[in-house]
Amino acid sequence: MAVRLPLVVVVFMAAVAGIVSWQVLTRLDEAQTRRLRDVAAANLDGLAAAVTDPVIREDVWEAYDALDRARQDHAGLRPTDTVVATPTGLVLAASNPKAFPSWSALPKTFAREAAPAAALILRADGARPLARRDLSSGGRQIGRIYATFDVAPLMAERRAVQRTLVATILGVTLALAALAWLTVRRMMQPVQVLTRHLQASGEAVTPVPADEACRAGAEFRQLYGTFNRMVDAVREREALAHRLAEEERLASLGRLASGMAHEINNPLGGLFNAIDTLKAHGERPDVRRRSLDLVERGLKGIRDVVGATLVTHRADHDRRDLEPADLDDLRLLLGPEIRRRGLVLTWDNAVDRPLAAPAGAVRQIALNLLLNACRATPPDGEVGFAARVADQAKLVMTVEDTGPGLDARGRDVLRGGRDRGAEGVGCGNGLGLWMVRRLVGECGATLGVAHREPTGTSITVEVPLAFAQELADVA
Repeated sequence: MAVRLPLVVVVFMAAVAGIVSWQVLTRLDEAQTRRLRDVAAANLDGLAAAVTDPVIREDVWEAYDALDRARQDHAGLRPTDTVVATPTGLVLAASNPKAFPSWSALPKTFAREAAPAAALILRADGARPLARRDLSSGGRQIGRIYATFDVAPLMAERRAVQRTLVATILGVTLALAALAWLTVRRMMQPVQVLTRHLQASGEAVTPVPADEACRAGAEFRQLYGTFNRMVDAVREREALAHRLAEEERLASLGRLASGMAHEINNPLGGLFNAIDTLKAHGERPDVRRRSLDLVERGLKGIRDVVGATLVTHRADHDRRDLEPADLDDLRLLLGPEIRRRGLVLTWDNAVDRPLAAPAGAVRQIALNLLLNACRATPPDGEVGFAARVADQAKLVMTVEDTGPGLDARGRDVLRGGRDRGAEGVGCGNGLGLWMVRRLVGECGATLGVAHREPTGTSITVEVPLAFAQELADVA
């Protein structure tokens, strides 16, 4: 703007100068033409009165004498050549006898180019205007007077006016352009200050110093104040975002630790139960084999949880298919909790062959749902589990209880409405529902929650078979 605005001023000034110059020169041309006509008419009228009688008598010497007496300037204009001609086109007398001898034929250019005094014009090429005056007596034309005038003074006056106009307009235009440039530069200083601060905002947002704000005008002081308030808001937002990111990082670590502890703690009860069984009945081969198998699968489950945590995905590292024993083991793992709370467990595992489903994830889903059902069911209540294969395409697991029912916050967690660990989970739900929802999503499964009559909750999980999930390499 510091460059464009002075240029605009120059263009406008040039346009104004052109219009003003045209008007001035037009008026000057009109004034000079009117002056020429008046002078020519006055000169020829006076000369006509002096030469009328000599022309009638064809007295050449008296005509020369009249021409000599009329040879004088009129208002700065001087006739250069004056010729008195007879009606037949012969020269009677002339102010320059050598060029126009008496009784010689009048030049044809005189008859062709001469104009009445009232019709004279100033020609741009500087040619001398030629005027004529008819001489008459008794209503009869007795001759003509031709005169050329020296218009050099008029043309010099016009050139002087033109030079004055050009010099004045050029000086005024340059002065106004310089003044506009200085004014705009001064006006743009606050904008340049604001621009520097805005361009520096990519690295660090800095407010406009108070001394610079005081030097600016009232409007820019208000703009600086708005910008500084915006800078303060940006800084506060950045600090808040940094604090929230740190809190989110700590919360994520807490969720990871809580979830991992929860997932590892679930099979520990069954493992300790198997160890107690080995201590009491370890001499029996069938009990020892069954207990050792349970311990092995429990430890594999813990290993899978740790491995999945390392790659931030929860899936089996070896993509092991689900075996019927993986679900039957849950009955043994759930035994201590059932006995401690005095509950009745109904079990219906109709899976009789290996299924192409992630064993670890399915076990954790079922175990978490069963443990939460146990916690939600009052003593002497009933907890049920059923598993079957539907349409050879999906595994359907159903967990039921006779508790007070899953509250709205628990349903919200299962549907994925919350994503902050145990936040929002109702009483008795713990971390289990959040882990179930995460595992269901990773398995590509679907989950449904229904109310069970007269009391209780029924949760159904449908896991598609032939599910394969790639794990990233554990670093």
